[in-house]
Amino acid sequence: MTLVYAIGDIHGQKAHLDQALDLIHADGGADAEIVFLGDYTDRGPDSRAVIETLVSGRDCGRNWHFIKGNHDRLFTRYVREGREHDPKVRSGISWLNPRLGGTATLGSYGVIGTPVFSRSDDDGLEWLTAFETDVQAHDPAALMEAAQAAVPEHHLNFLENLPLIHQTDDLLFVHAGLRMDLPPHQQDAEDLLWIRDGFLDDTRDYGKLIIHGHTALDAPGHFGNRINLDGGAGYGRPLVPAVFEGRHCWLLTGQGRVPLEPS
Repeated sequence: MTLVYAIGDIHGQKAHLDQALDLIHADGGADAEIVFLGDYTDRGPDSRAVIETLVSGRDCGRNWHFIKGNHDRLFTRYVREGREHDPKVRSGISWLNPRLGGTATLGSYGVIGTPVFSRSDDDGLEWLTAFETDVQAHDPAALMEAAQAAVPEHHLNFLENLPLIHQTDDLLFVHAGLRMDLPPHQQDAEDLLWIRDGFLDDTRDYGKLIIHGHTALDAPGHFGNRINLDGGAGYGRPLVPAVFEGRHCWLLTGQGRVPLEPS
C-alpha cells in the first residue's frame, strides 16, 4: 500500500521544516509523497525561506502537494490590497499584530520594524497607524508599498493558486476542516480555511479520514474521524510529520515511528 506523508502548520519555522523533511527522507526516501496542510507563513521567523523551500521542491519535481491555509491568504491579501483584517478574526486585530504574525512575515523579507496600532471607534477594528523602523516611521500606505517591493511575485503566485483540498482513496487533507454533511465539491472555501465550530465537535465518519491543522494543540491528535497535525509550531513547539498507510497513522520522531491512535 502507498505511503503518504503529511506536515502540519509550519508558520515560518524553517528549521523545524528542515527537521521534518529529514525525518520523512529517512523513513520514505527522496521520492516520498508529502502533503503540506497550509499556514506556511506568520509568527515564525522565516516565512520567506519556508516558501522558497516549498517552491523549490515543486519546481524540481518532488511528489509534494500543497494546501492553502488561512494565514497564507491573510499574507497575500495584505501585500496585494493592503487588507489588514478578515471577518473571521473575531478579535478585530490587524494581520500585522504579533498575535497573527504578519510583522514577522514581513521581517523575513527585510521589512523590519515595530507596528503601532489604534482602535477605531467606528468599526472596533485595530488599525495600523505607523510602522517604526530604525530610520523612520512609515505610514500604512508606505508600509504596503515596501511589502510589495520586497515580496517576490512568484511567492505570491504560489500561495494564491494553491488548492483547498487534497484527497487519496482513504484520506482527505484540508487546512481547517469541513462540513460533515456536505460532499467536498459543495464545501465553502471559508470553512475549509477557518472552520472550528461545527467541525471539531462532529464525531461522524466522513467516509475518509480527515487530516487537518489550523487549531493548535500541544501535539498532534487522533479523534477517530479526523487527525489534527497542528502541534503548535507557530508557538515554538515541534513540527511533527506523520506517515499514513491507508487510514493507519504514525508520527515520525528521531527514534522512529510512533503509532497515533484515537484518543
